Amino acid sequence: MRNQILVAGTALALCASPGRAEGPAAAVPGPDVHLLSAKGEQVRGVRCATPHVTPEQAAAVEQVLERYRQERPDKKGDVIVPVVFHVIHDGTEGNVSDALIDAQLRVLNDAFAGTGFSFARQSINRVLNRQWFTGCYASQKFKRELAVDPTHTLNFYTCKPKGNILGYAYLPWSFEESNFHHGVVVLYSTLPGGGATPYDEGDTGTHEVGHYLGLLHTFDGGCQEPGDSVADTPAEASPAFGCPAGRDTCASPGLDPIINFMDYTDDACMFEFTSGQDTRMDEIVGVYKPGLLN
Repeated sequence: MRNQILVAGTALALCASPGRAEGPAAAVPGPDVHLLSAKGEQVRGVRCATPHVTPEQAAAVEQVLERYRQERPDKKGDVIVPVVFHVIHDGTEGNVSDALIDAQLRVLNDAFAGTGFSFARQSINRVLNRQWFTGCYASQKFKRELAVDPTHTLNFYTCKPKGNILGYAYLPWSFEESNFHHGVVVLYSTLPGGGATPYDEGDTGTHEVGHYLGLLHTFDGGCQEPGDSVADTPAEASPAFGCPAGRDTCASPGLDPIINFMDYTDDACMFEFTSGQDTRMDEIVGVYKPGLLN
C-alpha cells in the first residue's frame, strides 16, 4: 500500500492549505461566521480552514481506495485513538482547564459512537508561547516542536488562530502518516462551554477530527457527482449556516444534510455521521493512517 499512499499524496498535496513550516505564511480565509469573543463581543470568524479538494484530487483518492477495497474487503475492528492535547496560551488567555478538555473528549466519543472510533486522553501539554497562540495557522512550526508520534497519536491543538479560525486539519493523504503536520487545531473557546457561541459545544473538534480521518465537507463537489464521495449524504451546493431546516440546494434526492458534523451549521444543529461516512473513515484510515490500527 505504500506506493498507493505516495501516488495519492503527491497528487493531493498540491492543494491550497495552511502554511507549512518550510513554506511561506498562508493567507487567512475570508470570514463566514459570527461568534462571541472572550470579551463577550460578536466578532467575525472562519468556520473551517481545512482546504477543499478538486474533482481531480478526489478522483485520485477514489482510485487508491478502489484498489484497497479489492485487496482488503474486510472491515476493521474498533480503534481507540490516543489523544495528546496541546494547550497553547499566552499567559492570560487560552489556558483551558482539564475539565474543558475532558468535556471535549466526551463530545468526540459521543459523536463517533457507533463508528468504531473512540478517543482516550494520553496527556495534556500546556505551552506558554504568545507567538504560537495566535500564529497557529499561518505557520506550522509549533507542530514541528510539539507533535507526539503522529503515526499512532491524534495531536489536538487549542490556540487562537488569527482571523478567529474555528479549526482546521490536513487531510490524511496530504502527508505521510508520520508527518508532524497531522492533527487538528481548534480555537480554544470552541471547547464545550468555552464561550464561542454558537460554536462552543465541542463540535468544531468533531468536525476537524472528521477531516483528520478522511471526510470531506458535505458540500464539497456541490451538486455534481461524486459530491463528497459519500453516497448517503445528499448533495449540497454550498455550506449551511445556523440550522436552516428544510434547506434543499440541489435537484438530486434528499434535503441538505444540515445535521451532519461535516457541514457548517451551528454546533447545536450537528449530530450525525452517516453509515457511508463510517465506511469512508474505515477505508481512509486503512490506506493512509494504518498506524492508528496498531
